[in-house]
Amino acid sequence: MTDTALRTLFLGHSPDPDDAFMHWALAKDKLDTGDLRFEHKLEDIESLNQRATRGEYEITAVSIHGYAYVADQYALLNHGASMGENYGPRIVAREGMNLEDLQKGKGKRLAIPGEWTSAHLATQLRIGEYDYGLVAFDKIQDVVEQGEYDAGVLIHEGQLTFQEQGLVLLDDLGVWWANETDGLPLPLGGNTVRRDLLDLIPDVSRLLKESIAFGLDHREEAVAYALDFGRGLDLAQADEFIAMYVNARTLDYGDDGREAVRLFLQRAVDAGMIPGMPELDFVR
Repeated sequence: MTDTALRTLFLGHSPDPDDAFMHWALAKDKLDTGDLRFEHKLEDIESLNQRATRGEYEITAVSIHGYAYVADQYALLNHGASMGENYGPRIVAREGMNLEDLQKGKGKRLAIPGEWTSAHLATQLRIGEYDYGLVAFDKIQDVVEQGEYDAGVLIHEGQLTFQEQGLVLLDDLGVWWANETDGLPLPLGGNTVRRDLLDLIPDVSRLLKESIAFGLDHREEAVAYALDFGRGLDLAQADEFIAMYVNARTLDYGDDGREAVRLFLQRAVDAGMIPGMPELDFVR
């Protein structure tokens, strides 16, 4: 094989510990990828959602919410899921209040990490329409603490560190969803592959799954690598956060995980929050 035979694919994922852990084996050439090479593109999930509407990256993480808008171009893989098992994005504030106080027109505003994030959709399903502003996911605690917003919806490692800034928990959306659905996990993000890759899709799917499995099998080394993406997390916190979102379910949604995705999106369709039910491939 010569270099001229290589095919480079763009792989978009978030710059956070769980995604770094999942893709560590690919990023550090731990796997035999044959003729394929992966160029990692690290961006926040809302930017990846938007890029996916234009089909910019061959492989990309997207929000399950965002997938409703890009399913015509991308197939959802059966691995790489981020799901909250009785935990998930957290609504926080400087002081306690009722969730009803956050509903639209009541004079309060939430900071959210993106309009197509699953956190935003879950919050809408939880409390109804609300007034909000878009804030970078890793700045939401700060703007709430500083009083720029009345509350915020936290994703990524902020779920573990918000109390260090004196913020209080108003609701855990993963707990709410589990109570609403007899214990189903809350679907948050997934890995997708562009449909026009055609015959390459099986190899891409296999390699991404192998990367997740390799990280789980070499946990200590993978966590040490992922710690650099942890924005203030110590090793124990990084390990805890990774365990929340990279686990056996990340290798396979499972029947209940696939049902959770379907139900999450169907409820959004029924509420008029997304345009229609997307095709759910779960490519293995």
